[in-house]
Amino acid sequence: MKRSDINSFLREAGDFAATMRFALPPFARWAPEECASRRESAQEIFDLGLGWDITDFGFGEFERRGLLLFTIRNGSANGSPYPKSYAEKILIVRPGQLTPTHCHWRKTEDIINRGGGDLVLKLHNAAEDDSLADTAVRVAVDGSVREVPPGGEVRLKPGESITLTPRLFHSFWADADAGTVLVGEVSSVNDDRTDNCFHGEQLRFPVIEEDEKPWRLLVSDYPKFFAEQ
Repeated sequence: MKRSDINSFLREAGDFAATMRFALPPFARWAPEECASRRESAQEIFDLGLGWDITDFGFGEFERRGLLLFTIRNGSANGSPYPKSYAEKILIVRPGQLTPTHCHWRKTEDIINRGGGDLVLKLHNAAEDDSLADTAVRVAVDGSVREVPPGGEVRLKPGESITLTPRLFHSFWADADAGTVLVGEVSSVNDDRTDNCFHGEQLRFPVIEEDEKPWRLLVSDYPKFFAEQ
């Protein structure tokens, strides 16, 4: 992905969140220089990967297969030194934009349609070898059990949510005819580096072409950025 495109997508995301009356925390507006000045006082942000995140999953077609996220809070995977047992994100999903099939080995998450269009999820159980199982899927949608066939879809309208348990494969997208969706994620501790199981070849973090300076740092920028300070 080009850095210039990333900068543009992040600006659009901030505007969309404001339109949806979702107030992001102050560190969403920190320029790289402010991140550097707050390295010691805000160590939790940088250690836990709080902040902006974007991916094209290695396909090079972000608007068709990609996702933009902002991690608001998180804890340490082993409970130390940040003992929170939960995490929270928002996801901004464009119409027709697919997040490809994946599951998590440890994380349980509620996916919430916070507003905008409809969010559609396709579900599969995981087989013992981490392939897609040919079995019916039972999930809780706002506390009510629903059963769908393997590869079945669940549609979430604004205000609705679904609980995704470990080893439940899912892909999702915003209905192409209903507009961008502001998605909330409330979960157990999030670890994007070791707790993602993708179905098929995908990359979690993008390869970036640095054609201009970052407007905002991505969580994947932190290690290199602070190593160079």
